[in-house]
Amino acid sequence: MSDHKPSRLIPSRPGLIPVHMLGQAGCRLDFPDATIYIDPYLSNSAQELDAPDLVRQLPIPYPPETICDADWILITHDHIDHCDPHTLPKLAKASPQALFVGPASVLAKLRDWGITDDRIFLAKEAWFNLTSHLRLHAIPAAHPDINRDMEGNLSCVGYLLEFSGQRIYFAGDTSVCQEILDALNALQPIHTAFLPVNEHNFFKGQRNIVGNMSVRDAMHLAQEIGVKQLVPIHWDMFPCNAVSEDEILLVYRQFRTSFRLALNPRRLSLTENNVSIIIRTLNESRYLGELLMAIENQSCPGLRPEVIVVDSGSTDGTLTIAHRHGCRVQTIDRSEFSFGRSLNRGCSSAQGEILVIISGHCVPSDTHWLSRLCEPLYDGLADYVYGGQAGGSGSRWSEHRIFAKYFPNFSRIPTGEFYCNNANSAITREAWAKYGFDEDLTGLEDMELAQRLLRDGGRIGYVAEAQVIHHHCETWSAVRRRFEREAIALQRIMPQVHVGALDMIRYFFTSIAKDMGAALAQGELRTNCLDVVAYRWNQYLGTYLGNRELRKLSHAEKEKYFYPV
Repeated sequence: MSDHKPSRLIPSRPGLIPVHMLGQAGCRLDFPDATIYIDPYLSNSAQELDAPDLVRQLPIPYPPETICDADWILITHDHIDHCDPHTLPKLAKASPQALFVGPASVLAKLRDWGITDDRIFLAKEAWFNLTSHLRLHAIPAAHPDINRDMEGNLSCVGYLLEFSGQRIYFAGDTSVCQEILDALNALQPIHTAFLPVNEHNFFKGQRNIVGNMSVRDAMHLAQEIGVKQLVPIHWDMFPCNAVSEDEILLVYRQFRTSFRLALNPRRLSLTENNVSIIIRTLNESRYLGELLMAIENQSCPGLRPEVIVVDSGSTDGTLTIAHRHGCRVQTIDRSEFSFGRSLNRGCSSAQGEILVIISGHCVPSDTHWLSRLCEPLYDGLADYVYGGQAGGSGSRWSEHRIFAKYFPNFSRIPTGEFYCNNANSAITREAWAKYGFDEDLTGLEDMELAQRLLRDGGRIGYVAEAQVIHHHCETWSAVRRRFEREAIALQRIMPQVHVGALDMIRYFFTSIAKDMGAALAQGELRTNCLDVVAYRWNQYLGTYLGNRELRKLSHAEKEKYFYPV
């Protein structure tokens, strides 16, 4: 059990609600004038009182006796993992101001646990004011069927919370039926839905586990009631009732939905987010039009994008393309140009809470690039993220291998490292405003900022699914200058880095051997042999030239940053 004590989080802007997912169906929401807990299960009571194999897969986030800030506790039904005898009495004592809402069977248990009548309210199918800005409405829940007592009161409920005109649906435990659909459609619009995805099946039934809607049911329901975002619940606590994150993501991607999926969000945004896409350009006419068309075709619910082009003296029609697509264009003189300075110019004029950075010769792989790249920032899981990259049709053989090394096909959020890449990245406005990009570096301004951010406790993320095709059509001298420039910048980031002549020769021959082995295995050696030699020579020659005046690097660091794949 964690010793962490919950503390009230203040929303950083209107419509942004901090949320802490507690596991199972539980969550905590920090509204400006109330902290609300829904179905908090903060113990091991299911294992201790029900079945020995109901072992928590998630740690208890904080002991219930440390929760002193609860204003309202909403309970959906009387099952032990929702109405917990080892959580609610302790929580009620630690937060004497807390008030409880639930069905009649829940209220009976609360009374048995010593919670007085002046603190408990029956969940009703009518609007009920929690505060001057928050109100609540009970929704029928089918667990497995909708049941009512003699007075018509529900035995299992979901809740609709309304805050500042936006409605959030917490389904509790339920399957889908027409009565629930009718109730929700009568109370439209609904912005966000918390829906269970632990489907009922025969084997769960044998264990008296009722189960709820399936992942597909949840997606269909979210689509049917027109929500902007879906938060899956009831999928992560007990092994016998779990759903894999991969399954949820797979179904979501197959569904082609108009809502966004939020897995374990740290905040809910109930308004559209302004997103600024910043593109540095210098003679990028070859791919800029394709990039801007891909941006216009993005499916990004909850995001409102603008595009800013920061140009450093293009003469090939780049600016004509940018204006044709309605971009906001800024210019920077070549004498002033640095990678960091051009980005800072674009960021400083941006309107977005999220700043997306993409190179003018990168093109998103699909229509979900923008939403996937922004999701970890949107949900508060990271401060700075970079997306996947793959080489284009004109990329060198060896460069495809480099992309595969640095941009694998699995995400890591957070990464715990300061590697980042501004060819395809996104950063929160707060993080950029605090750190800014170094304007004196010859490159790697992304890694330098990430290093400072990570040192202060910030989080870097890698989103493999937010992939772009990175088109490099460089001369050999341009390849050499790129690696030389980055090696010079790496001196500032890691002053101990040094690649000597022997390192250069070793890496050169080893990389050629590995590349040619891979090309041979794929039957492409003959057509790529000379290209491999030329690319690796210019790569390591550039690296050597940029590093030759440095102190010696440890063997382990050299292997990590320069050893060929």
